[in-house]
Amino acid sequence: MAFTISDPPLDPAPRHYPPTVSLVRRSARGPAAAPAGITVPQIEQWLLRDAAREPEMVRLFESFVWRMVAAGLPIDRTTVHVGTLHPQLVGYAWSWLINDGLCDEVKADDRTDESEGYLRSALYRVIEFGEVVRRRVDDPAAQAEFPLLAELAEIGITEYVAMPMNTGGAHHNVMTIATKRPAGFSDAEFGTIRRLLDLFALHVERHIALRVADNALNAYLGTTAAAKVLHGSIKRGIGEPINAVIWVSDLRGFTELSGRLADADMIALLNAYFECLATPILRQGGEILKFMGDGLLAVFPIAPKDSGKAAATAALAAAQGAMDAIAALNGGGSGPLHAVAGWKPLRTGIALHEGEVFFGNIGAPDRLDFTVIGSAVNAASRVEALQKTLGRSILITEAVARHFDDGFDDLGAHALRGVAQPMRIFSPVPRADQAGPLPRTARKTGGRRPVANLV
Repeated sequence: MAFTISDPPLDPAPRHYPPTVSLVRRSARGPAAAPAGITVPQIEQWLLRDAAREPEMVRLFESFVWRMVAAGLPIDRTTVHVGTLHPQLVGYAWSWLINDGLCDEVKADDRTDESEGYLRSALYRVIEFGEVVRRRVDDPAAQAEFPLLAELAEIGITEYVAMPMNTGGAHHNVMTIATKRPAGFSDAEFGTIRRLLDLFALHVERHIALRVADNALNAYLGTTAAAKVLHGSIKRGIGEPINAVIWVSDLRGFTELSGRLADADMIALLNAYFECLATPILRQGGEILKFMGDGLLAVFPIAPKDSGKAAATAALAAAQGAMDAIAALNGGGSGPLHAVAGWKPLRTGIALHEGEVFFGNIGAPDRLDFTVIGSAVNAASRVEALQKTLGRSILITEAVARHFDDGFDDLGAHALRGVAQPMRIFSPVPRADQAGPLPRTARKTGGRRPVANLV
């Protein structure tokens, strides 16, 4: 399962994490995660064989730690920290503490590596310089050097070690271990842990590679398409017909803006604009397939036995959310475009249409695109082009409007280029609080009537 920075936050209680770190998932199997009475050689055999069958890093790490504890190694707290390739995250970490028996997976956003907590941590020394940091926690000089050690002393930790895991990246990944035993780790125990860590690092490298691939594909293809590609749908022509509500949108005046604004300002403008659209689409369960210059193509898939009402409701809510976000952007005095002049107001047109599309791989043998094609996509694009003459920011076809009882203006039937029959078009009744509509260059050709009675 893919996780992104916009996922709903999970309650980390009984633990606490800084604002830049959030809980992704948690495992709480306790000692049952490992066989009782296991030996260090048996742990090594497990790492060389059966450990590779575990697909979830949080459960693999939990099983590894409890095995070390079952083998008599005095570990009371341990963490693993890895970097990743992601547009919003700097990395992931897994944290185990014997006090609560929990094993957490967390993600750190891209502000983390600039925080004072990170810069004054042993993690910084390991990640950036490959050092091994081994300290007595009750040493005042060590606590002054690494403030985290004072917190660890409060829960009874006596010795703390942070060491690099060599997984082939530009920066070092890290494992930390800590113990409550008064004497700390013996040299023999520390050597055993380092030897086991070398084997465990191979699994970490594998999981990092999978996570990077998942993150990159999610960012560029979307979660559904990424999952299909990762599971082997990579041959040209492979795909499936699906029913969906199709979203096509376009930024009004893009050509004129491009001629006036510097390239860097135009990129900032497009990023802010697309964020206004993408956030509600993703929040409502839509799948963004393509950014096309100033255009956006997305789908809200319809479940096989569903009437389409859920997808239509989600798509319309996303469209209205996008318009609200654009209105807020236009009215804001600060934000990502505060240094860019002459761009207001942003105006967009959104078209929603329902139909069957082919969802799969299209292109040349050596360069494929995972997208949707079909007459329904073409029709949605033609409907979006009507924005310029109908003067309404959101247009929906009769195929989508039939799922709603009221709240729409009937704009009549319109002939569309390349579409055999005229299509009846509707638009949500304009709200008084929603700024930024397109200029009305055409009057309604129908009336404000309950849509359900028209189909």
